[in-house]
Amino acid sequence: MNDNAQQDQININKDVNHPNSGIPVSEGVTAQQSNHIAQTANNSSTATKSQDSTNLALINWLGCLFFGFIPPLIIMLVKKDDPYVQSQAKEALNWCITFFITYIVLWIVAMILGAILAFIWAPLAFIPMIFVFLYAFSHLVFCIMGAVKCSSGQDFKVPFNIRLIK
Repeated sequence: MNDNAQQDQININKDVNHPNSGIPVSEGVTAQQSNHIAQTANNSSTATKSQDSTNLALINWLGCLFFGFIPPLIIMLVKKDDPYVQSQAKEALNWCITFFITYIVLWIVAMILGAILAFIWAPLAFIPMIFVFLYAFSHLVFCIMGAVKCSSGQDFKVPFNIRLIK
């Protein structure tokens, strides 16, 4: 047996917990199998989320859709003991802040471009506003995506979110 094969076959002691997960491993389990068990246990954290946590995260994203940053802020301040709800409230709050800032900037740019294009030909003035409406539609899409992911207990991260609150 070569050295690499011997390294893979090193058995873990009977009474030792895996260092990454704290899961007890039995004798005869190789180091690779033990690492796979630990990764599986760490990735299955969605199964341990309570129904209350998933419901609050769902309410968080739907509240963000209809009421802006207020529901995520309230949920973040009230549910400090639940890391899943905390992370989703921060993500939704960051998205609301990001959306609000960029929406205002986009709206101002669209108004300026619309005024310039109105001098060229009046119907062109509405083209920049189409982008403002498309961006508003993205808010709807991301909030619904967040609500759907959270209803199944999964983490949701908005792809181009500015994370001001960590």
